Amino acid sequence: MKKYIYYTAFFCMSLLLFASCEKYLDKAPEEGIKEEEIFSKIVNFKLFFNAVYEGQSIYNNNWRDYNIKTGHSLYFDYWDQKYTIEGITDAADQGRYMEGQVFKQGSVIGFVDKFINDGNRRPILKSMFMDIRICNIALRKLDMLKDATQQDKDDLRGQAHFIRAYCHFTLFKWWGRMPYITHVIGPEDPWDIPRLSNYETCIQIAKDLDSAYYFLEKAGKVRRDPGPGLPGHLNDPDQRAPNGVAAKALKSRVLLYAASPLNNSVGQSAWEEAAKASWEALQLALANSYQLLPANERYKNFYGNNYSNEQIWAWAAGSRSWNSGDFAGLYNGVFGASKSSWSGVCPTQNFVDKYETSFGEPLNTDADRAAATAAGHYNEQNPYVNRDPRLAMDIITNQSPCIGWSSGKAQIWRQTSGGVTTYSELLNQSYLGITRTGYYLRKNWGNNSTKNQVTVVHTDPIIRLAELYLNYAEASNEAYGPTTIGVSGATMNAVDAINVIRNRVGQVNVLPQFTVSKEVFRDRIKNERNVELSWEGHYYFDIRRWMDAPQCYSTTLMGVDIEKLSAPTAEYPTGYKYTRVPLGQDRQVAWKPAMYYLPFNIVDNFKMKIFEPNEVW
Repeated sequence: MKKYIYYTAFFCMSLLLFASCEKYLDKAPEEGIKEEEIFSKIVNFKLFFNAVYEGQSIYNNNWRDYNIKTGHSLYFDYWDQKYTIEGITDAADQGRYMEGQVFKQGSVIGFVDKFINDGNRRPILKSMFMDIRICNIALRKLDMLKDATQQDKDDLRGQAHFIRAYCHFTLFKWWGRMPYITHVIGPEDPWDIPRLSNYETCIQIAKDLDSAYYFLEKAGKVRRDPGPGLPGHLNDPDQRAPNGVAAKALKSRVLLYAASPLNNSVGQSAWEEAAKASWEALQLALANSYQLLPANERYKNFYGNNYSNEQIWAWAAGSRSWNSGDFAGLYNGVFGASKSSWSGVCPTQNFVDKYETSFGEPLNTDADRAAATAAGHYNEQNPYVNRDPRLAMDIITNQSPCIGWSSGKAQIWRQTSGGVTTYSELLNQSYLGITRTGYYLRKNWGNNSTKNQVTVVHTDPIIRLAELYLNYAEASNEAYGPTTIGVSGATMNAVDAINVIRNRVGQVNVLPQFTVSKEVFRDRIKNERNVELSWEGHYYFDIRRWMDAPQCYSTTLMGVDIEKLSAPTAEYPTGYKYTRVPLGQDRQVAWKPAMYYLPFNIVDNFKMKIFEPNEVW
């Protein structure tokens, strides 16, 4: 009976709270149930607070997620087939022409409410403000707890600071500068609050993360589980909650954003602070036994188990069957047996070119490919040999391993004979969502498909150790150059940090000609980050903070046409003819300066005077 009362109290409180929240600023008071019943007992307090992880609200007569999951990359990709976070960039094409194509050609206003309020899609903005409000209430009410230990209180306080920071950062990435809300706003309080600058927003987020670390350390939660080799490893009851290492790790990302060209208003010192924070986070993670998974287990960051020891904070998304509708945006109908309603992420040739030769030569431009060809390290007619091993790990290419298909290899070709064209299995023309680029996504695909009807556990590595090396490399290079150790106490320079990531998968060190200056090395750092963190939700935001988005959204998107020949020849040694082709005009990209940030709903813009709205596009 008590359990029933606790849950009822929680849901009553949540409904009243959620129903009264404004879309942008949390201005309405709590009402209804007595505060003492919720906030004096830890079991009830946790039921209230844990809404930040699993809270739902009624939308169109159905319960829908309104919690931090809506800010996670994999959750964003799961919801429907119309777009994914990479599918709205130059990195990928979606198999079907839908909203994602409209987005990256410069028009989002027709469906922007799906990012703001629509519980049937990805109500990121509303969810983040709801969770900020829950955190602020929890921080204000913690002292009412009567049956909690000090450790419990410190843990909850640390989580609240972290989640509040994470929510503000999620809002910042999508909508830009924000007011920083650290108190519960009542009906008589001003809610039309001025926005901070981009840089100031990041600094406030970083301060909250410092507070989160302080309390999580006090609570003994620098790492939640006992660590490798000990009972309960990666299986703590509160594993979904952030820990102290995650607080420092997220701070390193936030300060990297603060120092980036789009947000930096203070100059070189911002890079120095980012380098310091990144080194601190990296050392803390290593001291607490986080490890880069070996190359043959790198996939465990994405599927096969709930958590991995490379993940510092992750969302365990749970089991998904081969035909799960959650895959409709990531994978195509030929994998999920849906001829008309699945779309899928299809990497562009532009992004495939980011994967270097195994000898370390870039392949991004015609000149790069010509140089690698002259060195005998690249052949456009045998393009997937002698490549960075991560290409095979991340992307399905023609004739790459593919469980269930002919001879266990991916068939992505056409063959024309006597005027009749035959298409391979992965180009089955009866499916609307087939690839137009000649590639499919492998990285977080668990090999489950119509040809291999299994269920696989998926996870979203929101923060993993590899990112900390990349954060440090980028910040250290900008602050001190490629080969100088500038952070006090550090034992590696920017080049060293990048090489750790490359060597983990068997890729050679960065070639010396690319480490002669920070300007030259900068391009290789960006490329390395693109490759290692591909399809994990970073690329969309990285190209914006670097201010590379105008170029990325102005390039011609390319795919590859693969023609199967009757037999191999000296010119075509694989028996296939590979031809680079531009995607159709309706699949190309366009850029407007307003596309750095999402707009708000037009009707809401009229409610704000001090809070300056973003440009509508």
